[in-house]
Amino acid sequence: MAEHTSSSTTIEAAPADVMAVIADFARYPDWTGEVKEAEVLKTDERGRAEQVRLVMDAGAIKDDQTLAYTWTGDHEVSWTLVKSQMLRSLDGSYLLKPTAAGTTEVTYQLTVDVKIPMLGMIKRKAEKVIIDRALAGLKKRVESAAK
Repeated sequence: MAEHTSSSTTIEAAPADVMAVIADFARYPDWTGEVKEAEVLKTDERGRAEQVRLVMDAGAIKDDQTLAYTWTGDHEVSWTLVKSQMLRSLDGSYLLKPTAAGTTEVTYQLTVDVKIPMLGMIKRKAEKVIIDRALAGLKKRVESAAK
């Protein structure tokens, strides 16, 4: 199994509010930073995205990728890479856990493999930066919408 990177944060909102932001791909360019375009290509019977095309610009890395999403209940979503210009694989997930305080603990897990050679340590650092920025953006977006 490939090494992965994960991190968690607590968001001052209910899991349903957090998942609503995660599932709203059209708004990703508003809060993620790296996502410049997001287009839902296919949805499931509940209207949730099954395939999404993302145009990314993370400075040195620019990519046009398609991801396949799997929704597990109302508190987990995972994704895998369908196609990409820069990546060999990309697997990630958000897991939401309600807390007794009425907040949500969000854990983001990510594994990325690029087509160009890169040391494992550098890959993990890149994954950590991606995760930390995504969690910070998600937290800010959800909590500002709740006010």
